[in-house]
Amino acid sequence: MIRILLAEDQAMVRGALTALLSLETDIEVLGAAPDGESAWREIQRLKPDLLVTDIEMPGLSGLELAQRIQRHELPTKVVIVTTFARAGFLRRALDAGVSGYLLKDAPAEDLAEALRKVHRGGRAIDAQLALEAWSEPDPLNDRERQVLRLAGEGLSAGEIATQLSLSQGTVRNYLSEAIGKLGVGNRIEAYRLARQKGWL
Repeated sequence: MIRILLAEDQAMVRGALTALLSLETDIEVLGAAPDGESAWREIQRLKPDLLVTDIEMPGLSGLELAQRIQRHELPTKVVIVTTFARAGFLRRALDAGVSGYLLKDAPAEDLAEALRKVHRGGRAIDAQLALEAWSEPDPLNDRERQVLRLAGEGLSAGEIATQLSLSQGTVRNYLSEAIGKLGVGNRIEAYRLARQKGWL
């Protein structure tokens, strides 16, 4: 049996995925978590073979969950099922050790097959997205991404500095670097473009 845990914040999608996968004779759905933090607790408690997760969720995102699993060297493999058909997200997912990346508009039977493939040690990545992911690399480093995300949420340079334990000058430098790399006029345009590309 392939033992899976679902992590999805939309109740209807969570229920649909649970029902769909429960129809498969070789797949057991151990549980379904509504957010990243509860998913993390369930991973430690249930030790599933696979985690099937969305990217954006309250608390921990699917990518942060994958990074945590990787950091703790847990055997659980991660398959992301998302609406985000963005190459930047896929690249970050692969860097986090994700084994599968599927889009929610793919045929339902593709999901079960992808889970079997990942369980056997393979990878299941949306083919078109995989091509795009390598055509446009993410120019931002982790710190620039972090600062830009907070700026996009409306925090001032001072507030970002306090939150990240940096000086205001350093924060302004990171923002300036990000704006320059993205070839835009200001931090809001930089945030929007980076979000659109899946780099945030």
